[in-house]
Amino acid sequence: MTNAAKSRYKVVIYDCDGVLFDSLESNYIFYDRVLEHLNRPPLDRGDEQARKVLHTYSFNDVMAYFFAGDRCHEEALRFAKTIHYRDLAPYMRMEEGVIETLDRLKGRVSLAICTNRATSMDMIIDDFGLTGYFDCVMTASQVMNPKPHPEPLLKVLDHFGIEPHEALFVGDGEVDMLSARGAGVPFVAYKTPLPDQPRIECHAQIMPHLFGGTEDL
Repeated sequence: MTNAAKSRYKVVIYDCDGVLFDSLESNYIFYDRVLEHLNRPPLDRGDEQARKVLHTYSFNDVMAYFFAGDRCHEEALRFAKTIHYRDLAPYMRMEEGVIETLDRLKGRVSLAICTNRATSMDMIIDDFGLTGYFDCVMTASQVMNPKPHPEPLLKVLDHFGIEPHEALFVGDGEVDMLSARGAGVPFVAYKTPLPDQPRIECHAQIMPHLFGGTEDL
């Protein structure tokens, strides 16, 4: 494939956690610190539902899941907001092939992030050398309704002035799939088997979805 090949999409939109980064351990540590502050046992790493919630939902939704109706809810929220992202950054790992794939895409398609993170994305982009790649970074703090609601993706489309079929969203969870479905945006699952969805196992595998063929894997 040559650089003249035209992408079938104008914008590629990436989720952050679980797609650009393996941040599961940092998320566990974050919520375990909240539980420790409340003198409660750490999260059960074998609880699949809790794992899905803490890894894919927005902060407010995760806190509601763990502490709704709990007399310590407000104290949990207060303490959680004192935990700084950079205390958790050492436990985050960029997924293999991210930079190489973004380098191949930059200048050929526009790039964006759509995440349920709220306030840490600017620091993550800076700390991990991603400055200059993404033309739009949509976080939970910029919307009334985070994923799985379609609002974040619709705002990304509005930023670029494009139709839903002109973007491709790469996510790893059901909340991403549902958000894409609600917004009418084509979706590719990263590593996670989701019903009736195309899936890639590494970042380089996005290329055929954009340019066709298999020679650019």
